[in-house]
Amino acid sequence: MAAYLGLWGRGELKKRVEAAASALPRCSVCPHRCGVDRLAGEAGKCRTAGQAIVSSYGPHFGEEAPLVGRRGSGTIFFANCNLRCAFCQNYSISQLGEGERVSKEQLAHIMLSLQARSCPNVNLVSPTHVVPQILEALELAVESGLRLPLVYNSGGYDSVETLRLLDGVVDIYMPDMKYSDEETARKLSGIENYPAINRAAIKAMHRQVGDLDIDEEGVARRGLLVRHLVLPNGLAGTREVVKFLANEISPHTYINIMAQYYPCHNAFQVPGLARPVSPEEYRDALLLARGAGLSRFDRDLSAGVLGPRFHRG
Repeated sequence: MAAYLGLWGRGELKKRVEAAASALPRCSVCPHRCGVDRLAGEAGKCRTAGQAIVSSYGPHFGEEAPLVGRRGSGTIFFANCNLRCAFCQNYSISQLGEGERVSKEQLAHIMLSLQARSCPNVNLVSPTHVVPQILEALELAVESGLRLPLVYNSGGYDSVETLRLLDGVVDIYMPDMKYSDEETARKLSGIENYPAINRAAIKAMHRQVGDLDIDEEGVARRGLLVRHLVLPNGLAGTREVVKFLANEISPHTYINIMAQYYPCHNAFQVPGLARPVSPEEYRDALLLARGAGLSRFDRDLSAGVLGPRFHRG
């Protein structure tokens, strides 16, 4: 049973919807805390006002194996983002806002349409800046029969205060751990204090849902799944990421160490980013993860580099 059904049955989901909406007039939804009045049409760093913008939606077979099942993860790709990654492969969506504004009724209909297509989950991609809009739509969708687990698929720059509103709502958290170094995060993604905020968010997520629980058919039911994109020249700080996960989250953390970085968007303007990750760099990242004590990966990585997989940046 999806976690949010319990909250809905007790009337608690409505309270979460109201609490999240109260953050919009002086926006404090994400760690930027821009303070703009999004309900009046103002937009801060996420470039999104009162309505969510959806770029696309549908079954997606390129996600992590425990999310895909036989029918494909039911992804909703939200436009815009609270990060500005220089190397984003999807910058037309994340930074140019490619998509259509949707009402809460339309977003609820999208969620229900994914259920009608037998997707095993509703996978909210880049949801950080539109949590209030998602909760509004979720309430309507549940009233119309939505029962699928929710996946919160974020860049990892999430507010602990906002995550509290999602406790008992989200079944599966899938955040990025992009960087271990604050200056690198500022330079490459235009964000402040990323490592500390990211780690606090992942601790909060794990407290809510625990380690990833997978059913007998290989489909995730609940838990934390972390993504880490290996960058050239050690810019992602893989050693510190895997040590943190093993020592401060759980040695049973399910992690996808991604090899598919390639220069895109503004990456050629940044020293150190203008080439793909080498096989040696990727193998080193795997060895670091195993050496730290992590053993649960998205698939058997001993065969080498993974195939293409979507990532935000």
